[in-house]
Amino acid sequence: MRWIAAAPVDAALLARAARTRIAIFDVDGVMTDGSLHYSAQGEEMKVFSVLDGHGLKMLQESGVEVAIISGRASDALARRAKDLQITQLFMGVSGKRAVFEQLLQSLSIDAADAAGLGDDIVDLPFLSRCGFSACVPDAPSYMHGEVHYVTQARGGAGAVREFCEVIMHAQGKLDAVLQKYLE
Repeated sequence: MRWIAAAPVDAALLARAARTRIAIFDVDGVMTDGSLHYSAQGEEMKVFSVLDGHGLKMLQESGVEVAIISGRASDALARRAKDLQITQLFMGVSGKRAVFEQLLQSLSIDAADAAGLGDDIVDLPFLSRCGFSACVPDAPSYMHGEVHYVTQARGGAGAVREFCEVIMHAQGKLDAVLQKYLE
């Protein structure tokens, strides 16, 4: 099967993505569209894409660790992480870089071997340290110049899946992962 990236991916970017041992994601605006929904009782609700979720599962199956670092804490996110078997979950984080550094140290992973996807300035402290960093297209325009890749898909609508597939493609694993579903 031949895979074609959603956006042009040059050799230098593929080399960066190929090193990925851990992929770290923000949530609001990345795994969701950034909207906040509250029930009449004040319970926060989030809408997640199943396509993005399956991309995360495929990335894990390909051997890449997945982590979430979110500035907000919510029961919905805890449930989503549990459903996807993501054990590296950090919620209510005000200093994402410190958590990023502690996470990498605990897993003995170099920052050059980390990939990150975010959507706003609060993500730059850890994205700037990643060997492969990306943002969603609806991130503030200055973010586009601070990362290595801007997804074609928007947050909550395929950006996570696209990012996962770029990593798997760069590592030469995407075709094998997709082929399992065609047998």
